[in-house]
Amino acid sequence: MKKIGFVGGISWVSTVEYYKLVNEGVNQQLGGLHFAECVIYSIDFGTLQKMGGENAYSLLLNACQSLQKSEVDAIVLCANTAHMYAEQLEKEIRLPIINIIDETANIILKNNYKNVGLLGTKYTMEMPFYKDKMENYGLKILVPSPQKTRDYIQKTIKDELGAGTVLKETKQEYLKIAEDLIQDGADCIVLGCTELPLIIKPEDLNIPVLDTLQIHASAIVKYILS
Repeated sequence: MKKIGFVGGISWVSTVEYYKLVNEGVNQQLGGLHFAECVIYSIDFGTLQKMGGENAYSLLLNACQSLQKSEVDAIVLCANTAHMYAEQLEKEIRLPIINIIDETANIILKNNYKNVGLLGTKYTMEMPFYKDKMENYGLKILVPSPQKTRDYIQKTIKDELGAGTVLKETKQEYLKIAEDLIQDGADCIVLGCTELPLIIKPEDLNIPVLDTLQIHASAIVKYILS
């Protein structure tokens, strides 16, 4: 069994779900009292939110280096947005990072989807690290428009979902945003933030909803047992 290092706390809400899903997945395969061997470094989300650029990178690097000292075999970044630094971190720490974008793209291709409606933080929806990687797989990425819609998603992820708060009116607005993406031609909706499964469920929409946290967790289990 391989040992995994989780960079969590971004947010703690989704980190708890990672821990649960990965341990359940390992136990389903091995039975008995077998669970994942893992180490969690939970950073202060508030501090990360205040940082930008190199400062945020340094915080994530410190977490990865701490996990490296624990002799983990691979690193997991428990947030989609943190993957803007994934390749840089992987080169510096010289440990594999199980990449949530690659794993999600593989599932999309396996199911023959082409037009991806992407919901996530403002950075995930607007910066090239996510879109470019997906497009390299031949996928078309659709994000909400206009700018104020993406700003709304960012604000509610930060102020509500990141703290585990789900409001009825926020859910209704999110579903409207998702329906607009469907009208624009999306044949699947990717929940590109690990807090979004709190507010959007597969039964809420009439096209497939892909939970990146669950996809990532399944890939982690596969790696642990490889």
